[in-house]
Amino acid sequence: MSGFWQSLHFLRPEWLWALLLAPAVMAWLQLRQRRRDPWRHLVDPHLLPHLLEGGTRRARVSGWLPALGIVLAVLALAGPSWRQESQPAWQSKSPLVVVLDLSSRILATDLPPSRLLQARSKLATLLAEREGGEVALVVFADDAYTVTPLTSDAANVALFLDELGPEIMPVDGQRPERGIELAASLLRQAGATRGDILLLGDRAGTEAQAVAAHARSLGYRVSALGLGTAQGAAVRERDGSVGQARLDARSLQALAGSGGGRYVQLGAGTADLQALDLLRPALVGSQQGEGEASKRWRDEGFWLLPPLMLLSLLAFRRRAGLAMVALACLLPLSLPVQAAEGGWWQRDDQRQHRQLSEGVSAYRRGDFATAQRQFEGIDTAEGWYNLGNALARQGRYDDAIDAYDRALEHQPGMDDAVANRAAVDAARKRQQQSSQGQPPQPGSGKGKGAGNDPARQQPSPQGQTGGDPQAGKPGQQSPPSPPQAEDATAQQQADQAQREQMEQAMQQSRASTPSQAQANETAEQRERRQATEAWIRRVPDEPGSLLKAKFRIEHERRSREGR
Repeated sequence: MSGFWQSLHFLRPEWLWALLLAPAVMAWLQLRQRRRDPWRHLVDPHLLPHLLEGGTRRARVSGWLPALGIVLAVLALAGPSWRQESQPAWQSKSPLVVVLDLSSRILATDLPPSRLLQARSKLATLLAEREGGEVALVVFADDAYTVTPLTSDAANVALFLDELGPEIMPVDGQRPERGIELAASLLRQAGATRGDILLLGDRAGTEAQAVAAHARSLGYRVSALGLGTAQGAAVRERDGSVGQARLDARSLQALAGSGGGRYVQLGAGTADLQALDLLRPALVGSQQGEGEASKRWRDEGFWLLPPLMLLSLLAFRRRAGLAMVALACLLPLSLPVQAAEGGWWQRDDQRQHRQLSEGVSAYRRGDFATAQRQFEGIDTAEGWYNLGNALARQGRYDDAIDAYDRALEHQPGMDDAVANRAAVDAARKRQQQSSQGQPPQPGSGKGKGAGNDPARQQPSPQGQTGGDPQAGKPGQQSPPSPPQAEDATAQQQADQAQREQMEQAMQQSRASTPSQAQANETAEQRERRQATEAWIRRVPDEPGSLLKAKFRIEHERRSREGR
């Protein structure tokens, strides 16, 4: 018992000042009761207790009960605590977005054999040596484009390194500020409050320095890794002219200073990456080791709520307390179905949000039938959009298109719904052509970005997104995103399609020995399988070609929109 009193304390002790209200309220109620009693003005005070039956006792009780209620409420608000509980440690690591210059200056040979090959090698080392944390890759010339969005799989980023070059960029130029803007947009879209942006290039102007300062204000550190030498080397521009590409270390130092980061010139080994402090990303949140858990004091103020609620029954009229207790006992029996489905106290939008969360979890596990059941009945744009995704993954293209149409009725111009509807419609047409004996045409029916057959393009459910706690709530629309954020959203779907295509191509190349199912198939099934394999082999599987096509489509879209 002595241990209990030694550990007892209050988590919010400032609320204890409110205890001073208890005697004041008690005195005010007693004074009010005396003024309302008419006999006190007609009978002498020494005779009044003998004439009024129980009047003084009831007045005294009526003053003590509110004061007791105030004491219980204040103690509950003060947060009494006498024991601790474990709390899991937060081990999220700071993400990194690499911004690479792919202008024609990257082909300069002052870093033999060329700046481009040195940059590829340095990025491969960074991806191999970095100890966790999400990584994204952005390239820029006259404009910036996303090669891979933020991902914890570094091998997925390394897949595209050998395909990077100035030839995949739609327009030549050198605008590093566009790359930094897109990198900050990717971090903000992922809900990261802290992160690193690494610029690989040979110079940065005042506009890039201003953008780096803005990224720093958002919590993102901007560092620079210099490519080239002060002497430079001749380089041929895309228009055929010859120029001199030199490393402007002073401008990159100013960029790192504005972005709160560091500047290092590219060198051999990992010394430059260690100087930039990028190989061991900082923990966001808890600084404890992996597997450890923190201790926190548990708020036990809820134990004072039952006596406070029972005491509040005395504030009702005579015999009303019994009626309130009976109503509280019968209320759960009147709503058994709603209570079984998540609680009768929840609002409709809260139940819809719970359904969206469970549906998204099932979708990400690959259980599309369960996801469909969860999304059904949610009459919002997000609900219909997610239902369309689940139906498309099951091959029910007609039903998926109807669901996308319903989503567009609720939110006209919903970009994701428009893009996925176009991709599903194209897949339905190819399926109809295949059933009629016509060979499907690869690359037909592309939707937004590089939207392909939904059997390869996995739509992203909208029930939960990144770290934004407001994303995907039923009946609530997110605020308009800035242009670069919309660009990143548009490119994420194309990135997913690229990964799906590459995985299918690699799986196809590894399938050299016939499986047991192939050995038992009929001649008709074999013919159909061989036709399908021949069609799949027509799909281009070079990442460089895919990137070039994606960037060109994105450049044309931005040109039409006047960006």
